Amino acid sequence: MDGSRKVFIGAAWPYANGSLHLGHIAGCLLPADIYARYCRMMGYDTLFVSGSDMHGTPITVTADKEGITPEEVAEKNHVSILKTIELLSISYDLYTKTNSEHHFDVVKDIFLTLVEHGYIDKKVDVAPFCSSCSMFMPDRYIEGTCPHCGYKDARGDQCDDCGKVLDAVELGAPRCKICSGSPEFRETEHFYLLLSKLEPLVREFVEKRKSHWRPNTRNNTENFLREGLRDRAITRDLTWGVPIPIDGYDDKRIYVWFEAVCGYLSASKLHSKNIGEPELWKSYWKDPDCRHYYFLAKDNIPFHTIIWPAILAGVRDLTLPFDIPSNEYLQWDGSQFSKSREHGVTVNGFLEDYPVDAMRFYLSLNMPEKGDSNFDLKEFIQKNNTELLGALGNYLHRVVTFMSKNFGDVPKRGELTEQDEVMLLKAEDLYKSALSSIEKVKLKEGLNTMMALVNEGNRYFNDQAPWKLIKSDRERCATVLNVALQVGKVISYGVYPYIPQAVGRWFEMLGAEGPETSTWEQGLVPFVEGTKVPMPEPLFSKLEILEDDEEEILKEEEQMDIVTFDEFLKVDLRVGKVISVDEHPDADKLLVIKVDLGEEEPRTIVAGLKAHYGKADLEGKNIIVVSNLKPAKMRGIMSNGMLLAAENDNIVGALTTDPLKDLPPGSKIH
Repeated sequence: MDGSRKVFIGAAWPYANGSLHLGHIAGCLLPADIYARYCRMMGYDTLFVSGSDMHGTPITVTADKEGITPEEVAEKNHVSILKTIELLSISYDLYTKTNSEHHFDVVKDIFLTLVEHGYIDKKVDVAPFCSSCSMFMPDRYIEGTCPHCGYKDARGDQCDDCGKVLDAVELGAPRCKICSGSPEFRETEHFYLLLSKLEPLVREFVEKRKSHWRPNTRNNTENFLREGLRDRAITRDLTWGVPIPIDGYDDKRIYVWFEAVCGYLSASKLHSKNIGEPELWKSYWKDPDCRHYYFLAKDNIPFHTIIWPAILAGVRDLTLPFDIPSNEYLQWDGSQFSKSREHGVTVNGFLEDYPVDAMRFYLSLNMPEKGDSNFDLKEFIQKNNTELLGALGNYLHRVVTFMSKNFGDVPKRGELTEQDEVMLLKAEDLYKSALSSIEKVKLKEGLNTMMALVNEGNRYFNDQAPWKLIKSDRERCATVLNVALQVGKVISYGVYPYIPQAVGRWFEMLGAEGPETSTWEQGLVPFVEGTKVPMPEPLFSKLEILEDDEEEILKEEEQMDIVTFDEFLKVDLRVGKVISVDEHPDADKLLVIKVDLGEEEPRTIVAGLKAHYGKADLEGKNIIVVSNLKPAKMRGIMSNGMLLAAENDNIVGALTTDPLKDLPPGSKIH
């Protein structure tokens, strides 16, 4: 673990056209913060920046609707975003905005440098013009049918459904977003980024880096390159945005998709200026050994794997991205969060009702690293109560409480037993394993590893039973508590990047230095014996579904079919032979089961049996399947059926027809 490493971290810049929703947090802000906190704890020289994208056309659309200026819309939402960042403890070195003279100057410098190097030139092309509105229509003012997937509400710059980057002229049945009229296409002059000329440099960059990218990042980028890079207009007929630094273009602006990514460099320069070291930015941007990480959602992939590297390569002598950890979407009620469609809850509103530690913990466990995930309020409550409070919080609290009550300070560690040594070794191994996962930006894996250590710690504490030892062998009890506290310290360091506020409170209660101001090695150093241990306050609290939320859930459940006995008789039960069993890639408790029902193709059934059955327990078994249910997507995988199971005193058993071995797959059960 190289403490001399330099790391630059950028989180995608959110549009300042509304408050942040939970999808923004799970997609880029939270993973970027987890990684930044990890890097600082590792001793890496780390710079973490982002800011509000103030110039996107969604802002001008909102301004038109509200009858105010785009600047007023952007500034109002920038303030809201700053509040979210504060509430969530996102540890930016600088969070800024694109509507500033400093940003303008950096973008203009990049623009002119690319002109000088022959990578930007003027072209006359056709653009959509709305006669009713008497204006050329920026990308977000026009909608139509995507030529690639048929989505009917694709925008003029990108399809939200398939993620393809578009040109307005490609849209089928285009319409003006303001008046719904059909635009005509007229000639207009704009500046173009000559991506066709930059393509060899981009391909060289992708080939060099893609081996350690996530599959969705790599596949999206390769698909984009497969079609070849086309020159793309980087100016628009607008008056809100970064001015073009060439005379004669006062009615045009540099467009958002070009200038927003330049914000990573402008923010780095501004941070250096703010701290009185104006040349510091060069140590991150002129050093090829500095690793650049960009955290974003999948709709932003081509802008960070193609466009931004093309700009950097065209400018020359600037550090190219190292890794681009892109997430899929966090969904709300089964569909994508959207500011423009007002779908999903805002973060600030959610945090008025629920604690930040619980939100960060659940989003970390449910992070859409490999596929879309869904925010489930009931599951959020359950994860808080059973894992955050019941497992993690309970362990940290019970150890310190017992120690404070019976010793008042950190007791002396005596001779270690084999169980003690095994526990300490497990703690170190799992801690280092979690750190290794985070290093590779496998953030869910890192947290799950630490939760495995929490379970080991609770098991050790229960097995050693210090409440018995305090009566029979006080010296042995002291050793057990000393070891248990050391395990607690390792746990707290390992979960710190995920829930920093709670970890900070724990160390503050103990009067000790925590991960915020020390490095990862300190997590393995025992607490000083004799240190006073006050009676702690609980770190977390039990959550209940609030009345308003419960009403919403009840409404959803009321819309579900209530099954009477007569209706139950309509259920089609069939014998199914289990062909294969695999763990669900994005769910801790689900199995993906392939079942032969005597049909042409086997059925896929997703079942919550992972805690009760292993692969060998089910493969080859004959089970009973409800075969006429409507297919449903479960954590990104379509489930076509349901197996029957029974539960008794928390013991769950799948119903089988093994005693009737002569029944072939597909046989009807009456």
